[in-house]
Amino acid sequence: MKVLAAMSGGVDSAVAAARAVEAGHEVVGVHLALSRMPGTLRTGSRGCCTVEDSNDAWRACDKLGIPYYVWDFSERFKEDVVDDFISEYEAGRTPNPCMRCNERIKFAALLEKAIALGFDAVCTGHYAKVIRDEEGNPELHRAADWAKDQSYVLGVLTREQLEHCIFPLADTPSKAEVRAEAEARGLSVANKPDSHDICFIPDGDTRGWLAERIDMTQGEIVDHEGKALGQHEGAHAFTVGQRKGLKLGVPAADGKPRFVLEIRPKENKVIVGPEALLAVDELRGIRISWAGLPIADAESGTEFDCMVQVRAHGDPVDARAQVQTLEDGSSILVATLVEPMRGVAPGQTMVVYQGTRVLGQATIDSARSAAWDSSLVS
Repeated sequence: MKVLAAMSGGVDSAVAAARAVEAGHEVVGVHLALSRMPGTLRTGSRGCCTVEDSNDAWRACDKLGIPYYVWDFSERFKEDVVDDFISEYEAGRTPNPCMRCNERIKFAALLEKAIALGFDAVCTGHYAKVIRDEEGNPELHRAADWAKDQSYVLGVLTREQLEHCIFPLADTPSKAEVRAEAEARGLSVANKPDSHDICFIPDGDTRGWLAERIDMTQGEIVDHEGKALGQHEGAHAFTVGQRKGLKLGVPAADGKPRFVLEIRPKENKVIVGPEALLAVDELRGIRISWAGLPIADAESGTEFDCMVQVRAHGDPVDARAQVQTLEDGSSILVATLVEPMRGVAPGQTMVVYQGTRVLGQATIDSARSAAWDSSLVS
């Protein structure tokens, strides 16, 4: 096949491209220039997509003997990822920009351009697997190495996108093997550290970054019973599950720490309480998508058994889920958890699994606490 290899500049994408070449595909490497923000243009930035990463991607392609290009997607990245990140925080939600980038940039904008240019598939260094069912339909599954599995961040992929995805690292048993292979192939990124943090906030100070872009207005901090405890400088700077930075001064009656339970941007109010009240037993998700053909129960609105994961490296939790249709005709995915889950924030993505298969995902719109009724707080 004619394959476009997405080259992040890291060891995973370099080895994935090498394996695609070895498999006999006609491979072209491309690095995505996603940000024009000054902090991401210097070397040493902790995110991905820096100038240093671009140079590393070029060196890998040169070693593999494949063409290399840089595509500027910075405008679309700003609109679809950065601006979305800001607007989600303004709405009191906690977004996952990596999910949005995979959905709208790496497997939408990139794939669209690749197909328009005559490529058959896009190859990436993600740890995930595409398996065909008996009828040949693609399904997304966890990678062999569960410790490195990245199927969660790929849960936004659709059936059409999976038709054109290649993940050469799917059956690799460990990251150590990938690094050893890179070294054996003479790739300079063999020992390059993994990227982390949000790429467009290279110093890791999300709160400070948001403060420069969102109007912060002083408001109330109240406890789970509605009692006023103090003032905050902007509700958007908080996230559910947060413990530090509350600056209440007065300890709780039981002497235990307080945690952010809920953020209400319209009221400019932050609700806090004991850690036990972070537990939720029902998640309601909007913007549902299916990674392949939806299962019959999902299409019919019948309850089905599944596992729900709400963080990239979080543990999946057993659940019963159902697609429900609202009065306005929209659909929501309701997941009732067998065991309560803590620290779930609106805006996070819940990815739904059956065994190793990713069924689909939804953006969490609300989470019901197993221990308290937030509607009682006014």
